[in-house]
Amino acid sequence: MADLGIPQNTLSVLRKYQFNIQKKYGQNFLIDTGVLDRIIAAAEVTENDCVLEIGPGIGTMTQYLAERAREVVAVEIDKNLIPILADTLSGYSNVTLINEDILKVDVRSIVKEKNGGRPVKVVANLPYYITTPIIMGLFEGQVPLQSVTVMVQKEVADRMQAGPGTKDYGALSLAVQYHAKPELVANVPPNCFIPRPAVGSAVVNLRKYEKPPVEVQDEERLFAIIRAAFNQRRKTLANALGNAAGLGIAKERVMEVLEEMGLSATIRGEALTLAQFAKLVGRL
Repeated sequence: MADLGIPQNTLSVLRKYQFNIQKKYGQNFLIDTGVLDRIIAAAEVTENDCVLEIGPGIGTMTQYLAERAREVVAVEIDKNLIPILADTLSGYSNVTLINEDILKVDVRSIVKEKNGGRPVKVVANLPYYITTPIIMGLFEGQVPLQSVTVMVQKEVADRMQAGPGTKDYGALSLAVQYHAKPELVANVPPNCFIPRPAVGSAVVNLRKYEKPPVEVQDEERLFAIIRAAFNQRRKTLANALGNAAGLGIAKERVMEVLEEMGLSATIRGEALTLAQFAKLVGRL
């Protein structure tokens, strides 16, 4: 089968099927064999693995995964890509195609059926407009995961890894770092795609923790408080939480707890670590 990581092979497939690239699905097809190799290496795909691929496109990365994994389940939302995938993946008996929206698929039952409920590896070139809901859906949906290796917008990759006190640090940083250890694998310039996106991209590997690095009684409450802290990030933490509808926390109580923790009563949420947020929530 022709290597779709080579630009002319991708172009000839798109021409053969007279495929119109869909902006609404954020379609950008990767045409760089070096980047593909780095994604596969970062995901540490072996012949024992079941891999869930989100957004296979025309099957470029799917071919690379199918060569190395025991089984690949590829979930593609665009029904116009299904005949193309049936063609480009015809040489592989270990690929299952699902024409669905990943946000509506019961990933846990796929993992149960295809991998006996054991953790899978996720690999994806994600549409930028929907990156966060997909990643958080995997983590919060209690899907058995080993790792998630994703191509995302560079800015999102920066936010996933950011620490306290930086402009990129926010609710996404804390949510990702609660569930997984993020590591930047590669920066990927726009010329590695057809069509070229307007922004730079990056590959990030998120290695799932066996258990989160902090202990909390109520995970939902933790993230409701974190979101409230960053919804008004220029405000002090006490004001942001005191103003947040539905939290039912008095500003004065937040100030009290901050002082008990040895923190300034006027501190902002962006200065707190994950461990400090966990402690704050426990005391509140």
